[in-house]
Amino acid sequence: MPRRNPVGAVPQEAKAAGADRPTTVLRIPIAERPDWKSTAEEYGFKFHTIYGEKYWDESAYYQFTLDQIENDLEEPTRIVNELCLAAVEHVIKSDNLLRQFRIPEQQWGFIRRSWDNGDPSLYSRLDFSYDGKSPAKLLENNADTPTSVYETGFWQWLWLEQSVDSNRLPRRSDQFNSLQEKLVNRFKDLAFLTPERVLHFSCCKDTEEDRGTVQYLEDCAQAAGISTRFVYIEDIGESESGSFTDLDDEVITWLFKLYPWEFMFEDRYGAKLNSAVRYIEPPWKCILSNKALLPLLWSMFPEHPNLLPAFFEDDIDKIDKQDEFVRKPLYSREGANISFLAKGRVELQSDGPYGDEGFIYQKSAPLPRFGNDYTLIGSWLVGDEPAGISIREDKSLITQDTSRFIPHVIL
Repeated sequence: MPRRNPVGAVPQEAKAAGADRPTTVLRIPIAERPDWKSTAEEYGFKFHTIYGEKYWDESAYYQFTLDQIENDLEEPTRIVNELCLAAVEHVIKSDNLLRQFRIPEQQWGFIRRSWDNGDPSLYSRLDFSYDGKSPAKLLENNADTPTSVYETGFWQWLWLEQSVDSNRLPRRSDQFNSLQEKLVNRFKDLAFLTPERVLHFSCCKDTEEDRGTVQYLEDCAQAAGISTRFVYIEDIGESESGSFTDLDDEVITWLFKLYPWEFMFEDRYGAKLNSAVRYIEPPWKCILSNKALLPLLWSMFPEHPNLLPAFFEDDIDKIDKQDEFVRKPLYSREGANISFLAKGRVELQSDGPYGDEGFIYQKSAPLPRFGNDYTLIGSWLVGDEPAGISIREDKSLITQDTSRFIPHVIL
């Protein structure tokens, strides 16, 4: 058995609280595969290092029990997703809520038609704070453009297989990870609903991580028997008849875009978005990816064990100024413009381009700390089915796009 990490085995919060039993989530050091970088290059994982620092880090792994996975993460993921969908229904029916979510009024009909038509989702990622013994707490819903899908679905599984084969891990090691299989099967379902359409994949230029993510998803679609094409967001044009086209003047009728809906609403083609194109993710998911979802969930399901108290700016008087809160812009992504507030004072904050759209306030649920690192759990859904977890580490409480990805096992 790999030895237990004496420093990082128990989150410091659990120690400080004088817990009567330690958490059984362990952070365990392990020898890296000597050829992992060349293997990453071979498999197209070119963003394993970002700005000269490790993004993929296999010098350690997190170990869970099957009970933790099934009862503390998988089932809450299923339940919280159901709560989120109930919240979407609530927003769709309310002009006031659509306005509070800062969704442009000219897009309301477009979004409502998408929901009413049952436009299907491909995947989502719920981010949780989870220390191994307390209920997992939802921090946000990455429902529109979730990244790290390749690292989760393929690369950490390859690490598991090769680590078991080389006796770095016990033979009985497993992983909560059916993401790739579920993605391929989901693409098959989507192809049945959208027959004989070519699926265009798109992301912005000069983003190696985004391009790698989109390439992986395109590979999954091709494995499902779907014909695909790729076009950069910046290269999408418009035909004389008003259809969106790629660089070969092929009309786009089905589009996977790793590009946020709030950006699309404001872009030059925003006023021309219509239901002639089927989108992955569908327009209604702009509601789920909006941080305004968090106070709405708390108002609809107060005291739910997997939710945190959260409030709109208009309800700031409901906040106990002695409590610690996190201020989040409605559109924030990758940890941008996040502020930790203690007794009304900013204790920690990140930079970024968001905030003009307004903020929400969510009670702080600090990430568990293993040694010098804070740990975030990303729990994946394909359609509405839980499909695996990813783990990100950072020396800061704010998880950002450069935070390290650490693999996990079930023992």
